[in-house]
Amino acid sequence: MEVDAAKAIGAGLAAIGMIGAGIGVGNVWASYFQAIARNPAAKDDIGASVFIGFAVTEAIALFALIIGLMVIFVL
Repeated sequence: MEVDAAKAIGAGLAAIGMIGAGIGVGNVWASYFQAIARNPAAKDDIGASVFIGFAVTEAIALFALIIGLMVIFVL
């Protein structure tokens, strides 16, 4: 009984990484839109960097999700 409660708490703490990744993704896209609004000609130059930043930030969310699922189902 206590082990199940500890697993739930651990999975909830791992979900904090998902919150941070959501904020990070929002910051990446907000910065991209601000850059495009200031200089529309630079859209092609910064496009690749935005998608790399998005992918890395989203990978953090996936790692947090996997850790949370491992805490619940594997341990």
